[in-house]
Amino acid sequence: MDLIKELEAQQLKSEKPEVSVGDTVRVHVKIKEGSRERIQVFEGIVIAKRHGGLEETITVRRVAYGVGVEKVFPIHSPLIEKIETVRTGFVRRAKLYYLRDRVGKAAKVREKL
Repeated sequence: MDLIKELEAQQLKSEKPEVSVGDTVRVHVKIKEGSRERIQVFEGIVIAKRHGGLEETITVRRVAYGVGVEKVFPIHSPLIEKIETVRTGFVRRAKLYYLRDRVGKAAKVREKL
């Protein structure tokens, strides 16, 4: 078990981004296309955080062309370049799955002052 913990400690990122549920974040992801590599940005609201340690993930939701798109990002993945917080939201729930049923202004999250 100590060997597993040592391997996990090597994979952890030294600077973990401070992200909480309800925040609007911009996730910079490395995309490989053939021999080239580029960075793609995905911006949306964090609707869930799961687990902890090496398996920690965030679920980010945005609406693109009228269709809701959700992506799950492992925080400690080497493919994640950086996660920057655009807005901090004020929510009273740990999971914001209710935003899936809402459209337009009803799907907004209050900003923390």
